[in-house]
Amino acid sequence: MLPLCSFCKKIRDDKGYWEQIDVYIYKYLQADISHGICPECAKEHYPDIDVDDD
Repeated sequence: MLPLCSFCKKIRDDKGYWEQIDVYIYKYLQADISHGICPECAKEHYPDIDVDDD
């Protein structure tokens, strides 16, 4: 189980340090992260931009 902050979404590691989720994933899974905006957040934060995939 991963402790995840409800507000900022940082993850607490085994030593008690809080890290951004993308840093944590890279450190422990060696996976690169690509950032994007989901449709719900796009509508909320960028209501004037049409981001539909159609």
